[in-house]
Amino acid sequence: MRWLNSALAMVGAYALYRWLMPYSQTAPAAFAPGEEAPENFVQVRNAGPEAMRSQHDDWDKVDQASDESFPASDATAKY
Repeated sequence: MRWLNSALAMVGAYALYRWLMPYSQTAPAAFAPGEEAPENFVQVRNAGPEAMRSQHDDWDKVDQASDESFPASDATAKY
């Protein structure tokens, strides 16, 4: 009977962990909530700070241009 209590405690702890951290294990780190596309093989996010998970208060025109140029900067690569 002790093993049952241990198993239930472990399942409960895992469920609590998944409830507290629902997004951390399921989405790529660079994507903001709602930006990921699981059916997209390449997984390229939209350009701009609003498409990123982390906040960027010092985002400027150079950052925006650089972000918009990716993956086009290597457009001739073959998979």
